[in-house]
Amino acid sequence: MSTVIEDKFEEAGKAANPPLRKLAVIAVVENPFVGRYVEDLSPLVTVSSSIGAEMAKRAIEAFGSYEVESYGKGGIVGLSGEQEHANALLTTTFATPFRELIGDAPAWISSMTKVAAPGSLIDIPMNAITDVYVRSHYNGMSLVLADSPLPDEIALIFCLANRGRLNARVGGLTFEDSKSALRKPQFA
Repeated sequence: MSTVIEDKFEEAGKAANPPLRKLAVIAVVENPFVGRYVEDLSPLVTVSSSIGAEMAKRAIEAFGSYEVESYGKGGIVGLSGEQEHANALLTTTFATPFRELIGDAPAWISSMTKVAAPGSLIDIPMNAITDVYVRSHYNGMSLVLADSPLPDEIALIFCLANRGRLNARVGGLTFEDSKSALRKPQFA
């Protein structure tokens, strides 16, 4: 497992307060279904819970004192596998441990998967943890895994950020308003 941290302190000559921290935690696992079609991918869904739990623990520890405001996930399947293998590993079962450690994270989690060789670029889309319509938090993280995944592997990636884009100013629902909406009773 590995972790990548990006800290951005300014953009367009304007200092960030607070700085933007983006983090990716990456796990590379063996693909048990290489080279053949398998109808039932539920074993991947089942095992993803423990993988997600370990990745979530490491991600939150590495994130430091920042609060998580956005997230995204993705996967790269080695050339002997299918894109669907990564999707089976990235379901709600995988993401639940992240949501539990983050707290108040009901929003859909953007994702990207593909089949590719080691050293391929992947862009992981990110959105606010509270509501997918918070425009300031539409962002992403670009990663190149130099030696992964091998043809019989799957690289799983989960990204976190502590805020929206630097200098975000296109309007729409704010993160604070989306947080307040979470705390309002649904029924009067």
